[in-house]
Amino acid sequence: MNDELQTLAPPAHGYTEDSIRSLDWREHIRLRPGMYIGKLGDGSAYDDGIYVLVKEVIDNCIDEHVMGYGRTIEVKVSESKVQVRDYGRGIPLGKVVDVVSKINTGGKYDSKVFQKSVGLNGVGTKAVNALSSHFLVQSVRDGQLKAAEFSQGQLAADPRPQKTSQRNGTLISFTPDESIFRSYRFIPEFLESQIRNYCYLNAGLAIYFNGQKYVSENGLRDLLEHKTDADALRYPIIHLKGEDIELALTHGNDYGEEYYSFVNGQYTTQGGTHLAAFREAVVKAVREFFQRQNKKEFDAADIRASIIGAISVRVQEPVFESQTKTKLGSINMGPDGPTVRGFIIDFVKEKLDNFLSVNATVAEALRKRIEQSERERKDMAGVKKLANQRAKKANLHNRKLRDCRFHLGENVKDGAEKEALTTLFITEGDSASGSITKSRNVELEAVFSLRGKPLNCFGLKKKIVYENEELNLLQHALNIEEGIEGLRYNRVVIATDADVDGMHIRLLLLTFFLQFFPDLVRNGHVYILETPLFRVRNKKETIYCYSESEKQAAMFKLGRNPEVTRFKGLGEISPDEFGRFIGENIKLEPVILQSDRSIQQVLAYYMGKNTPARQEFIIDNLRLEKDLLISDTLPEPEIALA
Repeated sequence: MNDELQTLAPPAHGYTEDSIRSLDWREHIRLRPGMYIGKLGDGSAYDDGIYVLVKEVIDNCIDEHVMGYGRTIEVKVSESKVQVRDYGRGIPLGKVVDVVSKINTGGKYDSKVFQKSVGLNGVGTKAVNALSSHFLVQSVRDGQLKAAEFSQGQLAADPRPQKTSQRNGTLISFTPDESIFRSYRFIPEFLESQIRNYCYLNAGLAIYFNGQKYVSENGLRDLLEHKTDADALRYPIIHLKGEDIELALTHGNDYGEEYYSFVNGQYTTQGGTHLAAFREAVVKAVREFFQRQNKKEFDAADIRASIIGAISVRVQEPVFESQTKTKLGSINMGPDGPTVRGFIIDFVKEKLDNFLSVNATVAEALRKRIEQSERERKDMAGVKKLANQRAKKANLHNRKLRDCRFHLGENVKDGAEKEALTTLFITEGDSASGSITKSRNVELEAVFSLRGKPLNCFGLKKKIVYENEELNLLQHALNIEEGIEGLRYNRVVIATDADVDGMHIRLLLLTFFLQFFPDLVRNGHVYILETPLFRVRNKKETIYCYSESEKQAAMFKLGRNPEVTRFKGLGEISPDEFGRFIGENIKLEPVILQSDRSIQQVLAYYMGKNTPARQEFIIDNLRLEKDLLISDTLPEPEIALA
């Protein structure tokens, strides 16, 4: 009996004083990087950790500018190295090492020095230092230069100050550590967007990114002008400014709502209290204005339909919901200030009402846009109800969707890291979906199988989404009917064959998303799956190749007569092999919507009727197969696969 009790007793794990460890700041950041910079990633998503590192360094330069020191910032980014130089006051020379290597050390604890700063917890540059294989900090103050070098957060060189003729300011150079950020790469479009936002929020500030100058004179109005097509706007951009607040808004013709929100110069991609207040305030102000004018109360959804807006506020001691500062949690503007909600609502109601009262033509154009949205909503109501009933029945036995266990926004165990990996693969046909289904991670990866080519949605009304069973089921699988707030998967991956039909299906899906759910693309959720074109192997080694040049290199490496297999379709790749391409080593190309043209202009060129411009391009770029080079055959794309 005693022997049985001993067998059933839980094993001893040696929990003693020796089990308790104290990590220094560097060890803790490297052990738990997600706490400091969010998800790691490889640079294929705009919120991956390598971009957060760049942001943390530039934020300090912006804070110097906001306090009145320095009007120029220089940013240089190569494949792996980042260098940022400002012309502010420079770090006090005696604290250069401490500021980048001692947690809870910095100037932003003194509210008199940095009153409305982005970073207030003294962690940013320390995290960059700890997560870099090489980190250099250099400060110039009053003819003296002090520098220090680090490796993975450990001090490597600390020379004494020396005389210099350089201008005051701070230079930081770093190389992200490849042992943490595996196979990373910087995508220029993400960095350019980040830098443009800094300029819009700090009118007059000049940022040089790899030699290219970025500057804004009109703040958020310039932002909306860059993000929109003037010909597609229903009325000129409304631009309102006050103390600690700036906003711009207009209405276009695209579906959904498009917002850009900022706090103390920080782009809050997930919004927060200020964005919620802005959306509420616009509805209140517009509704009350037209109630007085027309004695009619418009629905909130009709007022916000197709709206394009931007808001920036400055808050004392802001509280964010994570170290990466993507969502504002502050309730008040400052310790003794009004609430964020009350401050924004009061400002918008007064200023927007006054603007509409003075600008009758803008008010009339706004009223017509709202009434158009109202007619479209009512016209679609009957079809929408029937389609949703069909979708509910189909969901009970939806053969198109092989779902996963966990979804975005469900507080997945291990938090943001796991939620970032929630993925829906959209495949063509049963063979491809079968291979992915058998090799996927059933906890985080789902598969939606298409039947043939989907409908070309260009120029169609949203009513067609509900009338087309396949598109309606895809909409429900993603849970984006009412917007992307309820999106069930962080990554929507288009997985089609690398042939003409596969490319066509890819374009048709992109057209569907851009036409009806552009926020899905704007917010960086849509990707293209890269799968190998060739398998080169001998008896000892197998190499998978994604291009002709990689195939040639692999054949040279493996020597005489290697076996070469060309994968013509995803269905030809066995489930065992597929598991290698959708696991940790997955290669995804983000779909980036560049803002030089509007969505409708892009879709009209690629997916509209055979326009003369497209015909001329095809004729001018006809090549023999042996002469084909990708760089010669594609126009400068407005939708870029980075």
